[in-house]
Amino acid sequence: MAVHHLIVGGQRSGKSSQAERLARDWRAASAEHSVVVVATAVAADDEMRARIQRHQLERPAGFLTVESPLDLADTLRQIDAPGQLVVVDCLTLWLTNWLFPIEGQMDLAAWRRERDAMLATLPQLASRVVFVSNEVGWGVVPMSSEVRVFVDELGWLNQAVARQCGQLTLMVAGQAWTRPVEPPCA
Repeated sequence: MAVHHLIVGGQRSGKSSQAERLARDWRAASAEHSVVVVATAVAADDEMRARIQRHQLERPAGFLTVESPLDLADTLRQIDAPGQLVVVDCLTLWLTNWLFPIEGQMDLAAWRRERDAMLATLPQLASRVVFVSNEVGWGVVPMSSEVRVFVDELGWLNQAVARQCGQLTLMVAGQAWTRPVEPPCA
């Protein structure tokens, strides 16, 4: 079974840069290694288009990029290969796409089915996966019920992903604090 890695932190904490460093090191370690970046962002406005373009320009040459704003489980199965590192950037935007769709209403049941499908896929993968996600539960309690649902779902998603990862990194001010993931308490 591949050893996965979850990188969490606040906005602008250096999560994506850390994931990119890990991916560059992975690729440099062997001529047999490859990197695929799974981008979950949706370019819904000019500012987000500019962010996406900046990420694309900063990404090292030779990293394949696959866009997957919703169907992460299927994408991971389709691109799976031994010797490959997959960077999923990021779980927060993936959840946002499900809970706050550009068109339509939140479908919590559909989201939970997709989350469960992705979690069930992880142990089956030959690829190593590095997940990037925000840690949003350290602030004030949101006023709206929709945002409270989002914060709860992201917290539960991060916990579930962490349980399937061998390593967890907390990013603070560009600094990585990495440790092995401990098994859940009985």
